[in-house]
Amino acid sequence: MTTPSSPLVPQKPRAGVKDYLIIASIIAFTVATATPALGGIELDFASIAANWRNGANKLLQMLQPNFAFLPRTWLPMLETLQMALVGAVLSALISVPLTLWAAQATNTSAIGRGIIRTIINVVRSVPDLVYATILVAMVGVGALPGILTLFLFNLGIVVKLVSEAIDSTDHPYMEAGRAAGGSQFHINRVSALPEVMPLFANQWLYTLELNVRISAILGIVGAGGIGRLLDERRAFYAYADVSVIILEILLVVIVIEVISNALRKRLV
Repeated sequence: MTTPSSPLVPQKPRAGVKDYLIIASIIAFTVATATPALGGIELDFASIAANWRNGANKLLQMLQPNFAFLPRTWLPMLETLQMALVGAVLSALISVPLTLWAAQATNTSAIGRGIIRTIINVVRSVPDLVYATILVAMVGVGALPGILTLFLFNLGIVVKLVSEAIDSTDHPYMEAGRAAGGSQFHINRVSALPEVMPLFANQWLYTLELNVRISAILGIVGAGGIGRLLDERRAFYAYADVSVIILEILLVVIVIEVISNALRKRLV
């Protein structure tokens, strides 16, 4: 009587000399980057120990939020939500055609794809604070430069991520449309859009969450919203008020994330 042979268990691949060299190179580069004598950045950990009392005092103030200041934050927070929503909606409208033009599956013109991708890469390469600083200088302090900054920020994210997602999957319905002699415009309208719309919805909801967080930073350069009030109270060393603003931003982001997750289950 023979016993059944046990299935062969594949052995885990062993790390070779090349893998160890790569790890050692990364560690050596990191150490060199953190060593001023080797031309790296200066990490002054001693200053943290020397100024710990100052940091502890500020942290203690932030642990005692001034909730009496809360009513003053409602209008700036409402402006932040308006900025986040308008920026997300504008980017949603413009991102659909740009994404279809940037993806190889929905645009057979290599020149057209190259132009759109170059524009999107340029838009994505500029930091949002730089956009906000330039736009504040152009149109003045307020919500408008914040909305335009969020629009450009969202546009780069949505077009980049969705176009790459389109190119990474197969599209048999689109191939069937081409085989039937349909034009690229009709194929995109009838087949591509219904297929990729869940991807768009997922990214739009994600950018809406990001906008609330980013708008808090944009206020530093005068782009409106709750961030402007946050920077104002920080400049006056009112850390108890700053703590209230941070808690409010945290609560709003959590609420938006819960709503977004519920919408994703219905739309995606």
